[in-house]
Amino acid sequence: MDAKVIPAADIFTFVGDHPSLLWHSVLQTLGLFAAAFAIAVAVALPLAIWLGHLHRGSFLAINIGNIGRALPSLAVISILLALVGIGFLNVVVALALLAIPVIVTNTYVAVDGVDRDVVEAARGIGMTPRQLLARVELPLALPLIFAGLRTAAVIVMATTPLAAVAGGSGLGQIIVNQPSYGLDGVIAASLFITALSFIAELGFAGLQRVLTPRGLRQTEKVPALGPALRT
Repeated sequence: MDAKVIPAADIFTFVGDHPSLLWHSVLQTLGLFAAAFAIAVAVALPLAIWLGHLHRGSFLAINIGNIGRALPSLAVISILLALVGIGFLNVVVALALLAIPVIVTNTYVAVDGVDRDVVEAARGIGMTPRQLLARVELPLALPLIFAGLRTAAVIVMATTPLAAVAGGSGLGQIIVNQPSYGLDGVIAASLFITALSFIAELGFAGLQRVLTPRGLRQTEKVPALGPALRT
């Protein structure tokens, strides 16, 4: 069977005919993203910074990262259906669980991997552990920390359409409902998700550049997941 080709004009026509629907769906998608990402950062960032500062917990960070990469998004949502039911909470928790491993792994590697000679020099001039973390370790770790945040943000945004299978809202409702919105609607909503994912990537790239100390700024992209963890 030949694949059906949707003219670009039909997609633009759908967008022009349904601006309120698409705008409302985008706002719902952004709400899911913001809630899930905020939870992931609040849980993962302090834990990983603390473990990296103490240079402990590499086994925990490694396995959290491995488990997170192994879990299929739809499986996480399906499991949570039995625990928290259908709706917004299910999807937000599932999306947060997908982002936490990336943030934990990158942040731990970033803080734990700060040059030990620099750390010892800071101790030698009388810095307290708190000053050492705030003035030395975190500024030096920021590029790799933000690499993890950028990756997690794109993962969460790109996965938000799965909210539709668990009673959630957003652009996913259009994507999974082809009988109502047609293939042109499915493609239009998918393009919006793609655009939002690019915006998330570029937004965090900009934040990374602004917040990274000038001497550490690099023109090349910092690799997500960074170097291997030390065991």
